[in-house]
Amino acid sequence: MSLKNRRQKIDPLPNVLHELNTTLPSTLTTPSLTRRMASWLYEGMLMFGVVFIAGYLFGTLSQTRNAMDNRHALQAFLFVVFGIYFVWLWSKGQTLAMKTWNIRVVDRAGLPITQSRAFLRYVLSWLWFLPPLIGVFPFKLSGAESIVLVMGWVAVWAVLSRFHPDRQFWHDAWSGTRLVSVTRAEKKAK
Repeated sequence: MSLKNRRQKIDPLPNVLHELNTTLPSTLTTPSLTRRMASWLYEGMLMFGVVFIAGYLFGTLSQTRNAMDNRHALQAFLFVVFGIYFVWLWSKGQTLAMKTWNIRVVDRAGLPITQSRAFLRYVLSWLWFLPPLIGVFPFKLSGAESIVLVMGWVAVWAVLSRFHPDRQFWHDAWSGTRLVSVTRAEKKAK
C-alpha cells in the first residue's frame, strides 16, 4: 500500500480540504474595493464607541486624571481591547460593519476562520497604520501632517489590493483569509 493510500485511510480530511480548495473559492466573490472601504470607514466610526467605553473603563480603574498620564498604558490597553473585539467577531465571520455591507471573512477554502487565524489577521491589519505612524515619529510632524500621511498610506494600501490575483488586501493574503460577498441565499439560510 502506498503512502498516499495509507494517509487517505488514516486521515480523509486532506481530501475534503483539497476538494474545498478546488471548488469553493471559484463560487466566492470578492466585494468591490468601494464596498470594502465603506465597511472599513463604518468600522472606524463604530470603533469610536469601543474607544470611549474602553477609555472610560481604563481611566476609572487606573484613577487617571489627565489624558496624558498613562498614555502608553492606555494605548496598550486599547490595542488589547481592539484585538479582543476583532478576533472574537472575525472568528464568528463578521463585524457589524461587515454585516451591514454584506461582507464576510473566511479562510482560503471558504470556511470560517479560527481564532488564531483571526489573531494573525488582526496583527497584520496594523499594516494599515503602522508604517506611516513610524514615519511620523522621527520628523515630529503636526497633527494635520500626520493625518495626511496616514490617509495617504491607507489609500496606497487599499489600491495595492488591485495587484492581488483575487483583489484581496495583502494582510488578508498573508494571514490566509479573504473577504467575500454574502449572497442573499446565505443571508436567508441564517
